[in-house]
Amino acid sequence: MKAPGKGADPRRFKSQHDKEQWKKLQALPNLIYTDGQAFSLWRDGELEGEIATVNGDIATAGRKLTADGSLVALFDNFLEWYPIAPRRPKQLAEMVARLCRLLRDETTEQLALGNPALTSLASEWRDLLFPLASDEQFADGYAQTVTFGLLLARARDIDLDQGIDEAARTLVGSHSLMGTALRVLTQATEQNNTLSTSIATITRVLSVVDWPKISKGDASAWLYFYEDFLAEYDPKLRKATGSYYTPPEVVDTMTRLVDEALRLRFGRPTGLGDPKVTVLDPTMGTGTFLLSVLRRVASTASAEWGEGAVPGALKAALERIVAFEVQLGPFAVAQLRVLAELADLGLPTVPAKSLDFYVTNTLANPWVEETHLGGLYEPISQSRRQANEARRNDPSRSSSATHPTKRNQRAKVDGLRPATRAHSTLHPSTSSCRPPSGALALTSSTSTTCTCTSGAGGPGRSSIITHQTMTPASSATSRSLDS
Repeated sequence: MKAPGKGADPRRFKSQHDKEQWKKLQALPNLIYTDGQAFSLWRDGELEGEIATVNGDIATAGRKLTADGSLVALFDNFLEWYPIAPRRPKQLAEMVARLCRLLRDETTEQLALGNPALTSLASEWRDLLFPLASDEQFADGYAQTVTFGLLLARARDIDLDQGIDEAARTLVGSHSLMGTALRVLTQATEQNNTLSTSIATITRVLSVVDWPKISKGDASAWLYFYEDFLAEYDPKLRKATGSYYTPPEVVDTMTRLVDEALRLRFGRPTGLGDPKVTVLDPTMGTGTFLLSVLRRVASTASAEWGEGAVPGALKAALERIVAFEVQLGPFAVAQLRVLAELADLGLPTVPAKSLDFYVTNTLANPWVEETHLGGLYEPISQSRRQANEARRNDPSRSSSATHPTKRNQRAKVDGLRPATRAHSTLHPSTSSCRPPSGALALTSSTSTTCTCTSGAGGPGRSSIITHQTMTPASSATSRSLDS
């Protein structure tokens, strides 16, 4: 609703406030602009039909004010709107990104206004996960967590029509961390209608998402989903977090080289499928490397013992795969991708909560004092405790070395995440930087140098250790590594 005389075409507005408002609101799929005299209907930033006007001056006409059929048709069109289900993963990613951006911006505004519910929630969230997160970073995390929590619910065929809280409670049964995060983040704001427009719109739009139809049974449908999401949501954030993902062909080659090294250099005849090999992904992203490892394990089991051995080999491998991720968006996508891949490989009944995937900052101090915020937060607290315990008790899970750069130093100070994702290449056998005894090292570098970690998985065990470096990818057009 704009001031009388302003008009109903936001593309013509001159003030900075109006321009910024339109930039945010054009993400809405069903929106009416009016100054009382003129009315316009907008769908995803596009004008629907013509701008309708009333007959007479709203300030003086009184009961003589009339409207023709075009205004009635405009309101009918607005009220009869129903979300259109996206048909392709990229289309879904772009649609979700626009709505997530609207929620982030609204959250930022409410925090700036000192909204009590959000201010308290942000404080608790910092205590639990990200101590030095700014309001803008919390708003981003809030928006992505709510959006991907709802998307995860729909991917698991959970009905959103009964409300977010009910959907979150159901999601807790299969994805306890994401379900709890969704419930925690929306419960307080729902009680006082904070962010109601954004959250209600996201919920209604996602309620029609039919993931089986979108994916068409293809386990790789999630492959570039998060990267496509970030490209629309916030390209600058994509660059700042280094969210550029490795082409599967490169990942599969790296995984094959690791598998061969385990067989030939470490005496593990089944490579990544060996019961004494532990795989750690310290920056999981959307799980591309983990999927490649699982496929390699399945291929080995099939070749050695036949197809019937594959489910058992995969189930055993899951007990030796550990992954960390600091952002809940890619964390949720990784869970979905891994579960879909396991089903495709012949292991369809794995609960998400059985995966050793943790939301944590790999570079954070695992000895930090725990914060207790009550029962509702317990699954999130438990995930953090388990991640810290894993890194404290197993040196290979907390010894990722980093090459210092200015951006990396800032990431460590902020306590949030590296400036870019790690870039992994097989440790060259000719290098003077040798892997520690009992461990196979993967360097994570776009440069030619690396730093070896200290410690290994323990006597008789081999650990896949990833070193991290924060140098930016050499080409902005190529998809860099997922972890």
